[in-house]
Amino acid sequence: MSEERLYLEISIWSQVASSILFLGALIFIWNKWIQPVVMAAQGRSNAQIAESERHRDEARGALDALREEIESARRDAELIEQRAELHAQRERESILKDATEAGERALRDAGGELERARAAARLRLRDELLERALQIARRDAATRVDPALDSRLVERFVGSLEEIARG
Repeated sequence: MSEERLYLEISIWSQVASSILFLGALIFIWNKWIQPVVMAAQGRSNAQIAESERHRDEARGALDALREEIESARRDAELIEQRAELHAQRERESILKDATEAGERALRDAGGELERARAAARLRLRDELLERALQIARRDAATRVDPALDSRLVERFVGSLEEIARG
């Protein structure tokens, strides 16, 4: 082998060795500093993904719970509406019954008042008629009765009172 050839061989093996050393250094740097950073970033990313999935699952659970609460509230609202309608119907019937009874009572009372008013009016009319009849009779009696007839009538009236008193 010639010297040139030897230097060429040394140069080639030198290149191979430096490449191997360079690759070794790269692997060492990768394993020592870069891979832990990448692994930490991957761990953080996985943790964020896991946290996001957990939040998603919690949100789904909360959404399902809210849907159930909404459905429960809807059922409660329907029941309340039914009860309110029933209560309103009962209240309306009660008010109508009370109003009917009050109207009938007022009608009966008015009928009684009307009868009392009629009776009172009859009494007033009778009293007025008697008073006018007495006025007319006194006027007629004053013109028709002379003092002699008046004394005979008074004596007869007193006599009838004495007979009644004797029994």
